[in-house]
Amino acid sequence: MMIWKTAWKNIWRNKTRSLVVIASVTTGVFAAVFTIAFMNGMIAQRFDAAINEEISHIQVTAKGFRLNNDPSVILVNADSIEREILKIEGVKDIVRRSITGGMAGTATANAGVEITGIDPEQEKKIFTLNNTILAGTGNYFEDTRKDLVLIGQDLAKQLNIIRFTIDDSVILKLSGVLPARVTDSLKTLTGIRFDNEKKFNKSLRGVLSEKDSRKYFYIIKNEAWSYREGSRLTLTFFDKEENQVGARFRIAGIYDTKNTVFEISSVFVRNSDLASLTEYPPDHINQLIIKLNDIEETVPVTEILREKFPDLEIMNWKDLQPDLAMMTDYVHQIYGILMVIIMAALAFGIVNTMLMAVLERTRELGMLTAIGMNRRKVFSMIMLESVFLSLTGGVAGMITGWIVITLTSQKGINFLQYAEGMEAYGYSAHIFPQINFSFFIMMTLLVVITGILSSVYPALKALKLNPVEAIRSE
Repeated sequence: MMIWKTAWKNIWRNKTRSLVVIASVTTGVFAAVFTIAFMNGMIAQRFDAAINEEISHIQVTAKGFRLNNDPSVILVNADSIEREILKIEGVKDIVRRSITGGMAGTATANAGVEITGIDPEQEKKIFTLNNTILAGTGNYFEDTRKDLVLIGQDLAKQLNIIRFTIDDSVILKLSGVLPARVTDSLKTLTGIRFDNEKKFNKSLRGVLSEKDSRKYFYIIKNEAWSYREGSRLTLTFFDKEENQVGARFRIAGIYDTKNTVFEISSVFVRNSDLASLTEYPPDHINQLIIKLNDIEETVPVTEILREKFPDLEIMNWKDLQPDLAMMTDYVHQIYGILMVIIMAALAFGIVNTMLMAVLERTRELGMLTAIGMNRRKVFSMIMLESVFLSLTGGVAGMITGWIVITLTSQKGINFLQYAEGMEAYGYSAHIFPQINFSFFIMMTLLVVITGILSSVYPALKALKLNPVEAIRSE
């Protein structure tokens, strides 16, 4: 116990140097904790969005359907297949979908889309797309009228359904947020209705300085965003006789999943509406989507399904989104590499500090050895000093990291200026950092191990001191 007390007092003999080391460790540990929490939050959000809004856990189709999403390639005896699947342990629910390719168009623009026929109430059991409807754009098929369509925000922009207008009400709202010089610049655009997002972007950047554009562009754009509820578009596709058919659909609502590719390409209509236009029978099903009780059951359930239905194509989320699977599979290795780099940097700082401390205390260490302190105790004392320095900084860094993560996880961190780029890859620009408590335990162990390893060389250097020569040194 005496060695422990002595080691603790020794690190405070030179307060400035010790505080610099502790501050360095604190900063390094905080950076590691927060960076990993940020990455973890970003990946977790992307994963949750993919599973709960886009693909779910497992998808079942007839072989050949995915080559070109041919609506004539159907699941024969879909009822019996569904019953068999529901008997498998781990399966929570199933929904049916009919799918066809087509075009979505307005008077000013067109886009190729995948038209998915769904049962809205059944879909809510598996997907949470109904929770992503933008305020003021409608709802999730709550209207009982026929020929309703749900589309993504990016498709609505591409088809010029979403427009941009700066009027007096927009400037009034922005006046409490933006500097007066910026709102004055916007007055030159008052009264102009931009049907095209690109034209609005160009005009807005034309009246703002480069600095103001970087800082306020997306704030202004979000406020100028406008949509007339109940707008319509035309969907064109082929019926069962391969005749081209088209129909006007009223937009039920506009969803926002923060995934540009999904929003541009995916539109949803009721199964009954799609069947009446394609003239396929009501039991015409192209796809079954399966939700499991536990994500960990994905692979074993997939193997059971492939064995039970060898003539069908069974694909789980790892097959459908290999990039996401790679991220989730290798994320811990990425974290490990990051931790090794940071701990190595901290170790060099601790080694340098303890080596200087040993060299400065050459005479003192020689005296202690001369009066009877054995080499094991000298070694232990130097090692404990290193551990105390690293542990003090590590605990401070973890506490700081926990406080910052707790605060930012409530409202998130908004990278609005990078939204377009991040959403192009399916990632939200509004990140909520998150981390498990087990990580803090692992971090504590790593800090202690780093302290021990960092102390070995300085402690060995102290053991090599000759007591007589050490006492004579100045």
